Amino acid sequence: MSQLLHPVSRRDLLAGAAAAGALIMLHPFSARAQGNQAHLRIMETTDIHVNVLPYDYYADKANDTLGLSRTASLIDAVRKEAVNSMLIDNGDLLQGNPMGDYIAYEKGLKDGDLHPIMKGMNLLGYECSTLGNHEFNYGLSFLDKVLAGANFPFVCANLIRGTELKDGSGAEQPIRIGIIGFVPPQIMVWDLKNLEGSVKTRDIVEAAKAWVPQMKEQGADIVIALSHSGIDVKQGDMMENASFFVAGVDGIDAVFTGHQHLVFPGKKDFQSLDGVDTQKGTLQGKPAVMGGFWGSHMGLIDLMLERDGSKWKVVSATSEARPIFERVDNKNKPTVPDDKRIIAALEQDHQATLAYVRRPVGKTSAPLYSYFALVADDPSVQVVSQAQTWYLKDILKNTQWKDVPLLSAAAPFKAGGRNGADYYTDVPAGDIAIKNVADLYLYPNTVRAVEITGAEVKEWLEMSAGIFNRIEPGKADQALINTDFPSYNFDVIDGVTYKIDLSQPPKYDAKGGLANAGGNRIADLMFDGKPIDPKQKFVVATNNYRAGGGGNFPDINASKIIYEAPDTNRDVIVRYIVSEGTINPSADGNWSFAPLPGTSAVLETGARAKDFIAQVKSLKIEPAGEGEAGFAKYRILL
Repeated sequence: MSQLLHPVSRRDLLAGAAAAGALIMLHPFSARAQGNQAHLRIMETTDIHVNVLPYDYYADKANDTLGLSRTASLIDAVRKEAVNSMLIDNGDLLQGNPMGDYIAYEKGLKDGDLHPIMKGMNLLGYECSTLGNHEFNYGLSFLDKVLAGANFPFVCANLIRGTELKDGSGAEQPIRIGIIGFVPPQIMVWDLKNLEGSVKTRDIVEAAKAWVPQMKEQGADIVIALSHSGIDVKQGDMMENASFFVAGVDGIDAVFTGHQHLVFPGKKDFQSLDGVDTQKGTLQGKPAVMGGFWGSHMGLIDLMLERDGSKWKVVSATSEARPIFERVDNKNKPTVPDDKRIIAALEQDHQATLAYVRRPVGKTSAPLYSYFALVADDPSVQVVSQAQTWYLKDILKNTQWKDVPLLSAAAPFKAGGRNGADYYTDVPAGDIAIKNVADLYLYPNTVRAVEITGAEVKEWLEMSAGIFNRIEPGKADQALINTDFPSYNFDVIDGVTYKIDLSQPPKYDAKGGLANAGGNRIADLMFDGKPIDPKQKFVVATNNYRAGGGGNFPDINASKIIYEAPDTNRDVIVRYIVSEGTINPSADGNWSFAPLPGTSAVLETGARAKDFIAQVKSLKIEPAGEGEAGFAKYRILL
């Protein structure tokens, strides 16, 4: 049975400005609890990104490291061993693989249609979900249709739930559980076109401090935060990754986090951060969990609750992230089977997506790969820049910018190991299909053009060069990549030539903050064979994320935009390939590292990188052994 305590409009929900609650009955859990105690097990999925099935549509093959149909088996197992359990989701459901694009762009959703993600989730009995930043990528109208098909609520403010637990003696006791959800406020930058004039955001921690006391006043015994926001211990205004500080808000009892595509608790991520216990799984002493991405893990928090008069309180807690696979003999081996209900429910959508992604649009005369995209000019980035330049050159030819030099900025999305050792672009020469274009450009960004000066071009590149650690001349095998810096912020700018001096400190940190005012990594920056004029005007082709301020690049923001295209970068790439028939994406080598004699650094990349070493002409690379979790190490001789 359910009872809505406060009506919620869609607009209020997205703005994070309303509260709702429901009454449900929970099932028995543990006989170990005393008469005034009860266990509550809360399970989390997060950052599914339409990966309902264990299939990689970019590679067009099965993949044992992903899929909600696998995570469902972990969920089912916990439910069978639990008396009191809840299942929640932490957002980023609707975008991230070709099935999501197929539904949004090709098939569409009519009123009453179920999105594939909802077909799967509705079978699993979710209590609620919050909204992730990628929920807004296809616009609010599409989001409305998707949410209408969910048989569970979405919260982006708070949700009060009244329910009953069975205590250790088997007696039913009333408990009221408050659930509050958060989305990164940066959605107003990343999806400005879809959201401007319709919704507003506020600082996550400020919202928590404002709403949690109201939830307690409305009778919430415990409060659970669904924070589609990662973990960062450096506090600031309008933080993207604010879950650590959400945990510090008085009245919040447990935090479910996500967004960063990492795992918490665990042995690898978030080590050596003050106030973060990666073994116990706590943030500022509060239980917390981050359940990986794409269904790779199920987050689980166990709460021991004790009744104090008419109220419940948390007396102890444990946290874990359970994986759906393990590494055995350097291969991924599934640890759980598929939930056959989900497989059956999505069979038609799966086949339609396969047909969609396999559709050829042209040919490439050279392979497209991103294994060495962080150490050398790269063909997978080159083709994006070529397409953007081709598109904007035609658009600007009859405008006031027709004689302004046109540059193009693009970054490798599938590089750096953020999503595993197989997460690299690898397209052989020959036919290019839609799946390959989606592989080259993961996000449904739209094209933008900005006008900046030569001095700002240099600062743009200084920010990009922050992805590298400082390298000490004359020293061997130093770690090259700063893993805090995402590869999608490593922009290469075509139309100029330059070198990156790794012996210099980075000028900017991963968040765009000034780290070393005297940092000067970009050397020999040339345009048209001459040193770039700091005052000269340039138009740079990019995307709405970067042009709107995404990544916090110095002086790159909406005020510099001169053209907003109606077309996505992906569509532009498809049109370019169709126009050319056969493309030649070979990298032109417009950037390289400045020589450092007697010096080497180590890059971790995908195992198939060995097949492409000979094609990298700008530097010497040699194998340096195996890395962890399927990665391979390569020595970069500087």
